[in-house]
Amino acid sequence: MIKLSKMHKRLLALSAVLPIGSALAQTDAASTTQPQLETVTVTAQRRAENIKDVPVSVTMLSGEKLDVLLSGGQDIRFLAGKVPSLNVESSNGRTFPRFYIRGYGNTDFSTFASQPVSLIYDDVVQENGILKGFPVFDVAGVEVLRGPQGTLFGRNTPAGVVKFDSAKPNLDKIEGYYSASLATHKTSSVEAAANIPLSSEWAMRVSTLRQHRDDFVDNTFTKQNDSLEGYNEHAERVQFLYKPSTTFNALFNVHSRTTDGSARLFRANIIKKGTNDLVDDYDFTKISTNGLNMQNLRTNGANVRLTWDLGSVKLFSITGYEGVDNYYSRGDIDGGTPSGPGFIPFQVQTGGGLSGLKQYTQEFRVESKNPGPLNWQTGVYYFKESGDGYSDNFDSNTQLQTSHLASHQNNEAYAVFGSVSYDVSSDFTVRGGVRYTHDQKDFRTVSAVNVVQVGATSVDESKNKANWDLSGTYKLNKDVSAYARVATGFRAPSIAAASASVPITVADAETITSYEAGIKADLFNRRARASLSVFDFEVKNQQLTVVGGNSNVTKLINAAKSKGRGLEGEIEGFITPDFKTTLSGSYNFTKIEDPNLYVAKCAQCTITDPIGANGLVSINGNPLPQAAKWIFNATARYNWPLANGNLFVLTDWSYRSKVNFFLYEAKEFTGKALTEGGLRTGYNWDGGKYEVAAFVRNITDKQQVIGAIDFNNLTGFVNEPRQFGVQFRGNF
Repeated sequence: MIKLSKMHKRLLALSAVLPIGSALAQTDAASTTQPQLETVTVTAQRRAENIKDVPVSVTMLSGEKLDVLLSGGQDIRFLAGKVPSLNVESSNGRTFPRFYIRGYGNTDFSTFASQPVSLIYDDVVQENGILKGFPVFDVAGVEVLRGPQGTLFGRNTPAGVVKFDSAKPNLDKIEGYYSASLATHKTSSVEAAANIPLSSEWAMRVSTLRQHRDDFVDNTFTKQNDSLEGYNEHAERVQFLYKPSTTFNALFNVHSRTTDGSARLFRANIIKKGTNDLVDDYDFTKISTNGLNMQNLRTNGANVRLTWDLGSVKLFSITGYEGVDNYYSRGDIDGGTPSGPGFIPFQVQTGGGLSGLKQYTQEFRVESKNPGPLNWQTGVYYFKESGDGYSDNFDSNTQLQTSHLASHQNNEAYAVFGSVSYDVSSDFTVRGGVRYTHDQKDFRTVSAVNVVQVGATSVDESKNKANWDLSGTYKLNKDVSAYARVATGFRAPSIAAASASVPITVADAETITSYEAGIKADLFNRRARASLSVFDFEVKNQQLTVVGGNSNVTKLINAAKSKGRGLEGEIEGFITPDFKTTLSGSYNFTKIEDPNLYVAKCAQCTITDPIGANGLVSINGNPLPQAAKWIFNATARYNWPLANGNLFVLTDWSYRSKVNFFLYEAKEFTGKALTEGGLRTGYNWDGGKYEVAAFVRNITDKQQVIGAIDFNNLTGFVNEPRQFGVQFRGNF
């Protein structure tokens, strides 16, 4: 646990945001209109509850916040740094995002990589990394739940959950919206949704997204201008609601995604030796590569949610299917050509993909509706996944395939769970839950062309585990509540495919014990809202991924333990009736504790960790990769009421401190602190029915390395450049 003295110091440090409260108080007398924040309802405990009453550190994003962040055609990585303790990154571009909560995540990019952060879309887990990149459109909200959520959600949630809920059909009226934006590099984003009542019992909601960006990066090696960095993306969702009575309803959901364009562009030797600075002649719009670069993906899915209200209890059945018809990504991993830029020891061009992935899930849940102090929910859960993954190497001169390795994995799991809440008094509620999980994975190599596999060609792993949580919430008054929570979680064993020199590797199951306490408050007659939480966790047997080093390999290892602690705070409110601000921040300290753990060092970088007699690098005491100590986010919106509408200006800023790209620490592979801001100004009229706006993302044009490849040269990839655009949105 955190020592109280340290906890108090951090609480005092974060209380610097509270002058906003003073400003709010001072404006009370002068304001003629007193706007209030809307009540935020979340489903962090699988029930709809006021966010203030939930004993979990949770953030909700919805409405204008999401529209602003997504207006320029951004993919799901837009969430990085937008809420406390959340980072999102990818070495695959718009596909295969990797999530980190409180510094706890996984850098693994292999086909069947598992993550400790679970992404759940419409109550269906998106287990494979490819599924986690489904676009965000026509959603009611995004919830970020921090800390273990293994009792009620299951499926690898020891770090937390990112939960998306689509806007649902209703029987009330025809309604919807449409939005179109055009930005730099002919980046376009068109989004629309329509809710259509079909009868007194049936309603339909159709949603669609279309995104495009022109190629705008020149390949100076092939002399092709505007040949890279473009994309085409479209996604659809159709939902049907059947509600024949007040006691039963059925919701049917069918969705798909198709994307193609450039894969991540790796750039050879863009990092200055001995520093983490970009080289002086760096230019985002130019690259020299002799490899092919492409990416395409097609996914589809469907789910059915049935609800029966039987008076004293509610029954739920959630059946889900998610599939990857095809995924393929190919890129120049060394980032250059035999002539450079800079020294490139050898040429590496790889491709990889996933085909025929099928995921089936089924959950049955019973929820009580007692008017008394005791309420409960219980259920069973089933998960089954199977698919084929492969990786290829190519000759960069002929572009012909030189080797091929294909593997197949089956994963089957089931769980039983239950949760109970009891109102000890009108002010004090205790909650507890338990979940028992059995997880089985069968993995095998099915094809190896020009690859001599070391070791076994198949591996079977299984694990049984019980997790639990216990929390208490106390209402200090009608506006302020405090909570404390202890929770455990687990991630099932993971398996990584073999390579030319490395056998199939297995990381055993990891477990976490987390302690958390916090306070949530509505302030100044609900003109403001604030929350503050502190936490401490320990992960035993943590799964870590060793990528690169001195060769192009990926293998799994376990660390004896890793630890984390920190705090998170959020405040939002009206300074005046027309001026609204938000401020959030987090501090995360993580540390690997395993004196016997060593990894291979990079080929050309400057290592700052101890190097053993065997030439390997000790990572004991290092922070977890991609774990930023500090994350801050701030927004401000000012509104000028006019005769027929409203003129507004909105700005948003995010900051994350430096991160390690790999398990070891090196000067070149430490990502600098990153600050990015956006500005949006516009006019809405007819009661907000229509809106036109101009926007800019990454307003300072901050450009820096956000990831790297370490086994060859000082290869890196960078963040998105500045973008200007305009948007029109209408509602009906």
